[in-house]
Amino acid sequence: MTLFHILAAAAFASAALYVLKRPFQSQTSPATGRWRIPALICAAFTAWTVYTLSVDPPLTFWTNHTTNATGNQVWFDLLMSVSMAFVVLMPRARALNMALLPWAIFVVVTASIGLFAMWARVLFLEEKQSGSQSA
Repeated sequence: MTLFHILAAAAFASAALYVLKRPFQSQTSPATGRWRIPALICAAFTAWTVYTLSVDPPLTFWTNHTTNATGNQVWFDLLMSVSMAFVVLMPRARALNMALLPWAIFVVVTASIGLFAMWARVLFLEEKQSGSQSA
């Protein structure tokens, strides 16, 4: 088993655990510090992306997504998931007066990196707003 196999399995397990535990979490618990999780994921994935770009040519992702049906399917899945997540997050960002066009461009160019950064920012601003309203 290579490091790439281990990383792929660990990423899947982490995502599955996060998604599967969410239905059981209380929505009434305080939101303090929740922004740190997407911020940490963004930082870790950005670091992995920088590493990847240092060892592979920048447009290798395009080769991976256009070589066969599986690559196309993964590309379509990425585009649909990131687009859907952005559209779902957009009303919360708009309610916080975040400038949506720069965030949309960031998400289009970087996919999950921009999306996780935006999610962290939304959670941070919501926490800040709820703290100022309760004070």
